[in-house]
Amino acid sequence: MIDLEFVQELIRTVDGSGIDHVEIERGGTRIRVCKTPPANSGQVPASAHSPESVSLPASTPPANPGDSAGLVPTTEEDAPAATDHLVEITSPMVGTFYRAPSPSADAFVEVGQRVSTGDVLCIIEAMKLMNELESDRDGVLREVCVEDGEPVEYGQVLFRVEPG
Repeated sequence: MIDLEFVQELIRTVDGSGIDHVEIERGGTRIRVCKTPPANSGQVPASAHSPESVSLPASTPPANPGDSAGLVPTTEEDAPAATDHLVEITSPMVGTFYRAPSPSADAFVEVGQRVSTGDVLCIIEAMKLMNELESDRDGVLREVCVEDGEPVEYGQVLFRVEPG
């Protein structure tokens, strides 16, 4: 259940601050408040979000996985049918994608590596905050869909994992 007073105070706080947007997850509900509408300036219908997700007043629609990742199948092996069994791990926020904790460090995970629930996969920097993205499943990392240092959108596919 969303506390209306909390949401109204959040809107007032963002409106009176120097930040453009904020996204908060609380009790399984995600709330995003933006001063500036996205470039497409369209509202996302409520049906496009999961039942636990609420966006105020304008939200960025979940990106089309193929388009936003910039991936174009170049061989039959890369075609979508070849990845049907893979599970996509998407970005929970807008920010900058980093594969490693620092520029000189090794990446958190590499393609072919087994990952477990709770393993750190990457960092997404948003508003000068470093947010670790942890795996929500066990499996083998089969694809990294974003280059280090690239901006990412909410809902953009970052990784593909083979469950198991």
